[in-house]
Amino acid sequence: MDDLAEQWRHAGAKIDDESPRREAFNLMLSMPQGTDARIVKAAAREFAQAELRGHRYVMVLHEHQANPHAHLSVRAQGADGRRLNPRKADLHRWRETFADKLRGYGVEAEATRQATRGAHHLARPIGRVKMRDDGRLPGRDIAEPGGERFYSSRRDALEARIHIAQALGSSATAEDRRLAHGVMGFLKDSEAFRRLLPALEQFSDRQREQARVPTRTSPQPELTRTRPDIDWER
Repeated sequence: MDDLAEQWRHAGAKIDDESPRREAFNLMLSMPQGTDARIVKAAAREFAQAELRGHRYVMVLHEHQANPHAHLSVRAQGADGRRLNPRKADLHRWRETFADKLRGYGVEAEATRQATRGAHHLARPIGRVKMRDDGRLPGRDIAEPGGERFYSSRRDALEARIHIAQALGSSATAEDRRLAHGVMGFLKDSEAFRRLLPALEQFSDRQREQARVPTRTSPQPELTRTRPDIDWER
């Protein structure tokens, strides 16, 4: 690790002991429990080769937790002198690239935005998480998501999903009505969408009844995870 730090510090533009700029970015590529960790690692490697070309980076796979994930650290300045400066559009493209690499290995992955998924959280910097865990950061260090822009995007997504559920629920096909029931169940289970539940009342009792079709579920396989030897890649 010391050798790696020295390489990064002196390769290209020298990194001073104290720098006002961000000299490296830390990324995490994660998939839900049950995804083959070897595929996550392979897709993360292909993602890095595609999106981080020209930049020094290291990556490591973690599979000792429920969801397999790869951590990547990338030097901000590339070999050509240009620096990484990712914006929201870039981050979404990165997610799409990772999903595309996963699909190449037969994993059904989609890069959906938080508003579409009804997610209701902000990413917490790992440094602050560790400080909170160690008791060095009392109180609420990061505000909960909110604001008109946040709720506006969720309202738009909620309205679109309700329209979809209405169309499916009025279909003469049982499979469509089953899908409508699934959409409504998803909305009610989502923390962000639950905050907008009054809008769900627009979905009529008749349409809810049409959408109430029994669904079959299959048991999830039990998974055991053990932490392997750390396998670094450069």
